[in-house]
Amino acid sequence: MMLDFDLAQLYEVENRVLKQAVKRNIERFPLDFMFQLSKKEWYELITICDKLPENLKFSPATPFAFTEQGVAMLSSVLRSPKAIAVNIAIMRAFVLIRKYALSHRDLTESLKELEEKYDKQFNDVYEAINYLLQKDKQEIGQKERRRIGFK
Repeated sequence: MMLDFDLAQLYEVENRVLKQAVKRNIERFPLDFMFQLSKKEWYELITICDKLPENLKFSPATPFAFTEQGVAMLSSVLRSPKAIAVNIAIMRAFVLIRKYALSHRDLTESLKELEEKYDKQFNDVYEAINYLLQKDKQEIGQKERRRIGFK
């Protein structure tokens, strides 16, 4: 989670500009992307964190808290050069991940085929070993029995 004033600093925009952009595009920020802290949560955070800027501690408006997806979405609604660069980097990362996943799909399928093939062979080996172990146990049981008849 990141708070709006920290993100404003990272994206090199004023905090009011960031909040304004979020409010204008609120449909892009569902609850799992962003939420606004309640007054109680904000006061608790102020008492815990000593390093908050003094001017923010006494602000009447509570900050927005952004999740990872919210930070990415924020880069698409802000117009600063830094936000644009971050948004482009995010899009390129998604493309690379997709290419990586597609290039390794063949390898994954081959590994699954090998695994299925050798799992069956290993199951046959395990069955043979279990059969031999059971056979040895039966023979041991035969030797311990008292013999009947001529010696």
